[in-house]
Amino acid sequence: MSDLSHPPPRTPAADATIPGPEIQAGTEPAGRTAEFVGRSPNQLAWLRLKRDRTARASAVTLAVAAVVALGAPLLERLTGIDPTDKFVDRLNDFGMPIGYAGGISSDHWLGLEPGSGRDILMQLVYGLRTSLFIAFTSALLASCIGVAVGVLAGWAKGWLDSLVNWLIDLTLAFPFLIFALAVIPILQDRFYSDRESPSPAFRVALIVATFGLFSWTYTARLVRGQVISLREREFVDAARAAGAGTAHILLRQLLPNIWAPILVTVSLMVPQFIAIEAALAFVNIGVTEPTPDLGRMIFNSIGYVASDPWYTLFPGLTIFLLVLAFNLLGDALRDSLDPRSTR
Repeated sequence: MSDLSHPPPRTPAADATIPGPEIQAGTEPAGRTAEFVGRSPNQLAWLRLKRDRTARASAVTLAVAAVVALGAPLLERLTGIDPTDKFVDRLNDFGMPIGYAGGISSDHWLGLEPGSGRDILMQLVYGLRTSLFIAFTSALLASCIGVAVGVLAGWAKGWLDSLVNWLIDLTLAFPFLIFALAVIPILQDRFYSDRESPSPAFRVALIVATFGLFSWTYTARLVRGQVISLREREFVDAARAAGAGTAHILLRQLLPNIWAPILVTVSLMVPQFIAIEAALAFVNIGVTEPTPDLGRMIFNSIGYVASDPWYTLFPGLTIFLLVLAFNLLGDALRDSLDPRSTR
């Protein structure tokens, strides 16, 4: 008689025959769905740019500078101080501000200018506005000229391409800063006599025109190379076959495909113009009085570097931070728009 309290041992063959739950390959558990989100190259570039801490810090710095520059009239109303107001009663007999660190007080947060007694904060805010306006306007003008010439040179063939390319090389041969130092006084003497002082608006327009008309070459060369590489692509042939004209191909087919390098060029051109404009004001051929300017503030502070270094520090630090932020943002923008970037 068999022992019913102990079941017989199971063999491997018996285990193999025990039915179990069937698992189908390729199925996923309930409640989980595979989602694939497609992103355009612009979205991928934006994601890379947002992940870059340097780009975020630079963008915040430039945003604060833009808000301060645009809000200069509001700050003037809040403080009740005009950038041309002179507080000579707060200067000593030697023309130096009375008080700590160049006259810093609750009424004058950054002190006063030696000699003139003007408020440094208001001069700095309005000078920042002047520098940004000149730099952005010049960059837009130079970019528009460069894009137009580059597209024309890249699309054209034969003698026209050679002529435009020769013009670009000829313009690049001129040292820009030296040329600006020479052409601005010459043009000023053409419209004003020795006894007349040029108006601030005329000097600003002259600087913008000089920067824009002689800084388009790099953009033109870049756009020319991009257009040459794209003009024989399949989508251009398809547009021709569909009956599209030259204007449609250039404006609707080619330009949208080369906006990324143009944007990077503009972002790197702005800090260059800020530095050059400050250099022109430093040698006293930039923006004239009474328009506030960062470069002229540094020029006026040369004689007070030992006695009042704060007067030199504030405009110099502002130019340094502006140029550094623009350069870092331009580098980050170039890396984010590059599809081969590993960042």
